[in-house]
Amino acid sequence: MSRPELRISSETFRANIEAVRARIEPSTLMLVLKDDAYGHGLRWAVETAVQTGIRWFGSYDIRSGLEVRRIAGRDARIFAWATSTDDEIDEALAHDIDLGVGTREYLSRVIARAAVLGAPARVHLKIDTGLHRNGVLPEEWPEALAEARAAERLGQLELVGVWSHIAEASDAEDDEAQTAFLDAVRIAGESGPAPALLHLTASAASWWRPELRGSVSRIGAFCYGIRSADGPELEGVRPVASLSALVEEIVDGAAVIAIGSFDGLPSTLSGMPVGTPGGTRTLAEIGQTTSVVEGWPGAQVGDEVMLFGPGESGEVSATTLAERIDSVGEEILTRLTPRVRRIVRE
Repeated sequence: MSRPELRISSETFRANIEAVRARIEPSTLMLVLKDDAYGHGLRWAVETAVQTGIRWFGSYDIRSGLEVRRIAGRDARIFAWATSTDDEIDEALAHDIDLGVGTREYLSRVIARAAVLGAPARVHLKIDTGLHRNGVLPEEWPEALAEARAAERLGQLELVGVWSHIAEASDAEDDEAQTAFLDAVRIAGESGPAPALLHLTASAASWWRPELRGSVSRIGAFCYGIRSADGPELEGVRPVASLSALVEEIVDGAAVIAIGSFDGLPSTLSGMPVGTPGGTRTLAEIGQTTSVVEGWPGAQVGDEVMLFGPGESGEVSATTLAERIDSVGEEILTRLTPRVRRIVRE
């Protein structure tokens, strides 16, 4: 059986990055790389992004950040925001990785490890603006700042940034989050040198709410051409990846293709439209290792069926598929197993 292919366009990725940068200027783009660059491959994403001049990477965790450092070199700035072990903190400090810190406990551990190693930690302190996804509570913010400033005076820490996550549930809630964020920034500035790196927004809010952007915008999905679920299309941005599988046999006029739920294709996506040489057809059934597509005139073994992509063969995007099962486009991409061959095209 032939293997399905996830075809990845470097040209499209570069064009998306440029479109996003133009949209968010003068805010600086931090390219987010979580989940192996949303299933596209971390090494490819970093190498390609460096070619476009990207210097800020959001790795999520320190382990991924270390890999980014090996690929991108010493000039890149890397932000890892997952709360980590002491050993991971040591690695981050040794390899010049910025740390996102969202709890008093984690802040104390980062300072302690910096004191032991004699290497100051570059810290972005996170304020909880209402999402309750980690973050120092507003009532504890002055105490957290006092601890950070004390460590700063001892040469153990550099408070370089203030950041947060927002819910992106409604404009009103996001406005409230910005108010809380700006208040935290004000208090930070009163406690010492004002942090230069302020980042509140991820993909959707960075794109549509310019008034919420800080000096940095953390954007992942949109750079890969993955729009928000139930959101509009993005001007100048196209899907970077397309998924294809070959016809293995023709049975009663239907085409059996070489991809199934064992390859990471959710079985609940049966009934979705796919692209074929005969135009858009329905994916009628998703089995464990093969699937069945509604036939078309002249269908034959070896024909290519596009499961998702930019729409050039009648297929829809990964996000459009995800909306059918109340999910997001990145889930469709990150579920794909190693049996799906990754093919990079310039």
